[in-house]
Amino acid sequence: MAERISAQSQPAGTQWTTKRFHVKHSTNLRTIETAPESGDFHETPLARELTVNNRRLRDIDSQPIQRPQRTRIFTISNQKGGVGKTTTAVNLAAALAQKGLKILVIDLDPQGNASTALGINHHAGTAGIYEVLIDGISLASVVQASPEMPNLFCVPATIDLAGAEMELFSMFDSTQRNLRLRQAIEHYLVEQPDRPDYIFIDCPPSLGLLTVNAFAAAREVLIPIQCEYYALEGLSQLLKNIDLIQRQLNPNLKLSTILLTMYDSRTRLASQVADDVREHFPRETLNAVIPRSVRVSEAPSYQQSVITYDKSSPGSIAYMEAAIELANKGANNG
Repeated sequence: MAERISAQSQPAGTQWTTKRFHVKHSTNLRTIETAPESGDFHETPLARELTVNNRRLRDIDSQPIQRPQRTRIFTISNQKGGVGKTTTAVNLAAALAQKGLKILVIDLDPQGNASTALGINHHAGTAGIYEVLIDGISLASVVQASPEMPNLFCVPATIDLAGAEMELFSMFDSTQRNLRLRQAIEHYLVEQPDRPDYIFIDCPPSLGLLTVNAFAAAREVLIPIQCEYYALEGLSQLLKNIDLIQRQLNPNLKLSTILLTMYDSRTRLASQVADDVREHFPRETLNAVIPRSVRVSEAPSYQQSVITYDKSSPGSIAYMEAAIELANKGANNG
C-alpha cells in the first residue's frame, strides 16, 4: 500500500487530496508480460543487434586465416595506461589460437594481468620472465600452457619483475641489458621444432628498460588507442622512441598495427578520435574496432579471455574480427 498526492489539475481554491492506491500482486507469473509479441520483437534494437552479431559470428567461423611464413613477434605498447594493452594481447592471442594457430604470450608487465587472464600460475616463486632476463634461464623452461585452449601458451610475470630494471642496469652493460629478451626469444625459436606462429609481448605502461627490451626483440609494434580525448597524447613520444630503437637496436622494427579500443558509438567524440587516427595512420589502423563492453571487463576476473567467457558478446566478436584482419593483412610480415 502506498500514499500518493494527486497531481491532477485542481480548480482555484481547491485543496490537494490524498488518495490510497492498493497494488494487487499476482502469484501467477504467466500473467506478467515480460516481452512484446514475437512479431514486434524482431523490430527492436536488441533483436537487430542479435541478428547482426549472429551474422558476424557465422562470417568469423567461415573465414580462413593465413598462417605466417615465420613467427610474427609483436610488442603491444602504449605508455598511457588503461588503453587496453593487456586486454588486447590476451584476446588477440585467444582468438588466433581458436583459429588453430600456435600462440605464445610473454607477460612483461610486473602486474601480471596477462598471466591472470590466461589462467597462468604466477605467484611469488614461480619461474617466469624475470628468471629469463636476470638469471639467463631458457624461455622454454618457463612456458606454461594456458587452460584456455591447447595451443595457447604464456610466459608468466611475477612480482619479482618490479625490480628487474634496476638489476638489469647494475648487472649488464649498455648493450646487453637491452637485448636480454631478444636473445632469449632467438634461442627459443631455434630450439623449438614446432615454433609458435605468433608471439605477443605485453608491455608495462611505461617507456622503461622492460619496454626497450620488448622493442628490441619484436619485429612489429601494435598500439592500442583508446577512443577518448587524450588518446593521441604521448603518441608522438612513443613514435620517437620506436624510431630511436630502429636506429640503435632493431632496424627491423616497424609500427604495423593500430587498434582502436573502448569505442562508444553513442558519443560523437569517439567517432572524431577514430577519424583522426585513421587520417594519420590509414594503412596501420585496423578496420575492426573494439567497443566498450562489460563482458570484456568481466572475463579476467574468471581467469578467461572474453573469447571463451562469452564468444557471442560484441567485444568478443570484435576481437575475433581484429585477429583475422591482423593475420590476413600481414601474413608476409613474419
